[in-house]
Amino acid sequence: MSRIEAAFAGLKERGHGGLMPFVCAGAPTLDALTEVLPALSDAGAVVIEVGIPFSDPIADGPVIAAAMHDAIGRGITPTKVFDQVRAVRDRVSSGLVAMVSVSLVHAMGGGAAFCERARGAGFDGCIFPDAPLEESEELGAACRDHGLTCSLLIAPTTPKDRARLIAERCTGFVYLLARAGITGERSEAPEVADRVRMLRRVTALPIACGFGISTPDHVRAVVEHADAAIVGTALVRRLEQAGNGSLRRVCEDFLAELSTGLVSLG
Repeated sequence: MSRIEAAFAGLKERGHGGLMPFVCAGAPTLDALTEVLPALSDAGAVVIEVGIPFSDPIADGPVIAAAMHDAIGRGITPTKVFDQVRAVRDRVSSGLVAMVSVSLVHAMGGGAAFCERARGAGFDGCIFPDAPLEESEELGAACRDHGLTCSLLIAPTTPKDRARLIAERCTGFVYLLARAGITGERSEAPEVADRVRMLRRVTALPIACGFGISTPDHVRAVVEHADAAIVGTALVRRLEQAGNGSLRRVCEDFLAELSTGLVSLG
């Protein structure tokens, strides 16, 4: 059983949902991952998404897009991301997944080459946010060959038949977008019950749900139905505001706050 599978199995056994924070590598400082990843793991993150910056972020709102742009300006590269993950892997018990554009995967020599390096660094899985369904089979095979899970995105508007096809290409978990549009914080809680119910009919995989989650009420609204709540923009913004301050404290305090919204799985 992979670390990702074990993490979700643990949630199911305990009967409650989990938190899946997203961080942008190279933000707010070049080597921030070495402080942030252990902090999030210690704070109880079930899985941590590591966004590998790309010059043309997919579906990312202004906060994450700016963080990625600034990280590239600081000199972050996939190689540096891998080096930083490798340096702290033994201090991170959470599952680690790389969120990476297929354009960047191609630039690094293709799925097999990327997955080999990701696995060697200590990643447990990959999320390909912009992978065409037609290309996902090859990416999934590369992940499988290197012991990584493979997750694709399902939008709120994705028809049931296509959602089934996407879910069939996933391993580890399915990534459900709680809202259409670009990422960013929202004031209202997402309505995900119907979408999760539909996905439960077409896949037995755990469902992680994100986009716009920033409060305990948002977390509660998600994990009443899905297995994990993904928190991205709100965390990235707080880390950016901390700058060179205590990134560990930001992670600990924010996840402690969000954890008050965790409830029993629906």
